[in-house]
Amino acid sequence: MRDDRLLYAAYKSKVFSADKAANLINNHDVVGVSGFTKAGDSKAVLPTFAERAGEENIEITLISGASLGYDTDGSLAKNKALYKRMPFQVDATLRNEINQENILYIDQHLSETAEQLQNGHLPKIDIAIVEAVGVTEEGHIIPTTSVGNSATFLAMADRIIIEINESVPLAFEGIHDIKVQKAVPHREILPITSCDSRVGDPFIKIDPNKVEAIVFTQKPDAPATIAASDKKTISIAEHLMKFFEDEVEAGRLGKSLLPLQAGIGKIANAVLAGFLNSPFENLSMYSEVLQDSTFQLIDSGKMNFASASSITVSEECYDKLIENFEDYKDKIVLRPQNISNAAEVIRRLGVIAINTAIEFDIYGNVNSTHLTGTRMMNGIGGSGDFARNAYLSVFVCPSISKGGSISHVVPMVSHTDHTEHDVDILVTDQGLADLRNLAPIERAQKIIDNCVHPDYREQMQSYFDQAKLQKGHTPHILQNAFSWHTNLNENGTMMIKQNSTNLYCGKV
Repeated sequence: MRDDRLLYAAYKSKVFSADKAANLINNHDVVGVSGFTKAGDSKAVLPTFAERAGEENIEITLISGASLGYDTDGSLAKNKALYKRMPFQVDATLRNEINQENILYIDQHLSETAEQLQNGHLPKIDIAIVEAVGVTEEGHIIPTTSVGNSATFLAMADRIIIEINESVPLAFEGIHDIKVQKAVPHREILPITSCDSRVGDPFIKIDPNKVEAIVFTQKPDAPATIAASDKKTISIAEHLMKFFEDEVEAGRLGKSLLPLQAGIGKIANAVLAGFLNSPFENLSMYSEVLQDSTFQLIDSGKMNFASASSITVSEECYDKLIENFEDYKDKIVLRPQNISNAAEVIRRLGVIAINTAIEFDIYGNVNSTHLTGTRMMNGIGGSGDFARNAYLSVFVCPSISKGGSISHVVPMVSHTDHTEHDVDILVTDQGLADLRNLAPIERAQKIIDNCVHPDYREQMQSYFDQAKLQKGHTPHILQNAFSWHTNLNENGTMMIKQNSTNLYCGKV
């Protein structure tokens, strides 16, 4: 224990082992835990509780900011420690338990969890577990690499456990901007007029009397897995860069564009990395997560400032960030996720939102969450928060995968997360469809011409041509709208043999 990490004297008698702290979690508790896309999560108490649950008949409802790191979600699922989980996850073991209906899962817009807690739409938080760099002289908490929903959890919880992570430098103090919104109808305006605006405190204020345990840890965040760009992701990035260049030439954007938001993962990183060799400069970011590509853009001088709710990077990038943190400190800010994802701010700043789709259809509807309409993948995350309120709403995905057996452009999405009304631009490795100012049948032809893989283009054109014969504002043949998904489930491919079935041409 280091005294410079724990400045509030009354807490020093509450320094516990992880085992002792985990025993403070009761059966059926609603637990709010820090953590947003593997960053700033509980690395001692919650994993220890998972082990305890494997020996006892005990389960909790777990609410976080987003996904947790290491194998924490998987361990909780495997040890039957979870009754209900929200609002986001990425763990394969947990995902399987959700899809087997062994764990209840609530997939939420990430901006809404804190609000629903305040409004009483979710059950009350019994205990909050939050990671910290340290504790101030007043007993307040300095977060680590994420803020997420921590401020709301701490404000509403009956009891608090603080994990002080000594692997995160004390220099992190000052990069956070914490404001807890008042409940409806007393909510205040968020006066964020640029990405570097600050509206709150650099720490989370708490009631010291709620703190029941302090646990010291030294484990860094689980590193993000950053896959190298490939031909498909590079093509997607190139199509998008060309689009932005055309927007600048048309006078709709300047060379600094507008604040960028990007989802997490391989494609998002590749798209952001595409700005490195672009003509754009003095970029800014108002997003949820700062990834490797964010810091590459800062290093290159292309990006001036980035605002988000967490830092989720590879091990190599993390080591560089920690070693040179003073070089980045004045260029980043971390906020609560109901502020990083606030509709008011996104719309005011004119954010350009770039998110990843599982699939999209010929009219521009997007599925971000479910495989073949039924099996949850990860969750909607913050894509809905940004898509509906963005200056430009962009969705990207490969045109095909699994050796060509899956087309990511389909006649009708098997699950709808983002309707055509919230989607402006669609991009695959084949090309880009600008859907602005287009009626549905114009959108469909644009998507077929520009985004569908050549192997599937004739099949898609045939479906659309037959659908149009039946008329309608958004023509569909309902009997065959999901024939691609059905064929995938039955035959392992979305490619339908032309003469073996009427589904290819859409005959009814």
